[in-house]
Amino acid sequence: MKSIFWRLLLLLAFTSLALILFLPSTPFKTALPAFWTNGVPHISLGLDLQGGMHLVLEVDQEQAIETHVKRLAASTKGLFKDKKVPVTYVKATGVDTLAVAFPSGLTSKARDKIKDLMKEEVGLFDAPTLKGNRFEFRLAQFEKDRIKDWSTSQALETLRNRIDQFGVSEPIIQRQGPRQIVIQLPGIKDTQRAIKLIGDTAVLEFRMLDENGSLSDALAGKVPFGSEILYQRVVDDLTGEETERIPYLVQKEVLLTGDVVEDARVQFDQQMNAPYVGISFDRQGAKIFEDLTAANVGKRMAIILDGNVYTAPNIRERIGGGSATITGGFNSDTAADLAIVLRAGALPAPVDIIQNVTVGPTLGQDSIDAGQRAMMLGAVFVIAFMIIYYKVSGLIALWAVFLNIIMLMGAMSYFSATLTLPGIAGILLTVGMGVDANVLIFERIKEELRAGRTPRSSVNAGYDHAWWTIVDSQVTTLITAAVLFQFGSGPIKGFAVTLSLGIIINLFTALVGTKVIFDIRNRSSRVGKVSI
Repeated sequence: MKSIFWRLLLLLAFTSLALILFLPSTPFKTALPAFWTNGVPHISLGLDLQGGMHLVLEVDQEQAIETHVKRLAASTKGLFKDKKVPVTYVKATGVDTLAVAFPSGLTSKARDKIKDLMKEEVGLFDAPTLKGNRFEFRLAQFEKDRIKDWSTSQALETLRNRIDQFGVSEPIIQRQGPRQIVIQLPGIKDTQRAIKLIGDTAVLEFRMLDENGSLSDALAGKVPFGSEILYQRVVDDLTGEETERIPYLVQKEVLLTGDVVEDARVQFDQQMNAPYVGISFDRQGAKIFEDLTAANVGKRMAIILDGNVYTAPNIRERIGGGSATITGGFNSDTAADLAIVLRAGALPAPVDIIQNVTVGPTLGQDSIDAGQRAMMLGAVFVIAFMIIYYKVSGLIALWAVFLNIIMLMGAMSYFSATLTLPGIAGILLTVGMGVDANVLIFERIKEELRAGRTPRSSVNAGYDHAWWTIVDSQVTTLITAAVLFQFGSGPIKGFAVTLSLGIIINLFTALVGTKVIFDIRNRSSRVGKVSI
């Protein structure tokens, strides 16, 4: 009796806890107190059940390598200057090559010093190739592999930060292979805005306009050395279409980048009745910006994002305080999105959208309805079979299945799991395996009864003999589910999660939940038979 009491108490405790966790994720949540619904985790619906967007992005790792080599060119140029080594120029050529030119007639000893400095101070390049009056250093393979892996990992983190600030509930953002990123945005409505937010590289640059050169000559093809033509896109607030492109002759030298931006917020101009983006720099960036504006009073500075000139204001005075503003005909959404990408940081390389699948909410609701119909139909057949074939014992098995589903839902709520259509399939399979475990037990009990044993000893022997068979079948399936979770993608993981939790709970309900009911019925020695 004491053993029965503690097993019943354990069942009651687990069932109550599962209901406390699960009920806030059901339609009954409207009748629950606010502290209950707000204080426990919820089950969220996956992309296939509530609709949304599924994207597969590919990181341009070659561009990341090229950008890295360009930065090394700038730092290496400063290195040679500090060491007083005579070089004509240092520039990136191709994707992974750095060219270092030297004056003609340079002694072999001075040329060896160039190679020694590159090896000792930089150490990221293979042995150089001499071509005329220049060395060509190719980036070492180990460094290219590091940049490739880093660019994908960094892009993943940057995109996660952007999407978190965008406000999507329960997004799925994960790496797939060496250069791909999978993003699922359940319930999102404005898909075009999301794509733009995700795809923007967000390279912020501050450059001076070339006010000595002629814009008209540059547009005719005579672009001054060290300058280039960039455009400001004027967009209609209502339609979002580009209405005008304003050309600027901009110096190529980048004076300040978005790496020093500490914060970016949407602010509102009361006089112009329009939003703009206010940015603040870190300590280093504030000092550079102050010196930059002091040295260029009366000149125009271009603020450029991803090659598009947002604004080109005239510097009227030294600007201290470490802040600046970006204007450019924003509406509330575009200003908010720009602030998000500036706060989250620039992507290390461009990303290409290689797959874009949008699931409508109607299709998601159809999936929910189909899943509910499948579960109801399956439940009806299982209930009918168990009652007809196993009689009262069949009802006990159904009681275990009922406990299994409640505890499974409670466990999913506790882990804030996402329920997907494959996850529903995992629940159905769990129900089947729960019934299967009880069938194994019941058949062993029937064998013991046919051998002439008493009901109580037949039940005990049935559970004892079926124990290892049930554990073996459940554990092997659990191993398969673990492999699916480790190596599968989003939907497969959903199936693996529900199946794994269901198997673990099923071992408890099949071997403890049903056994305690049989023990209660058989606690009297006068029980003459088992309805099985």
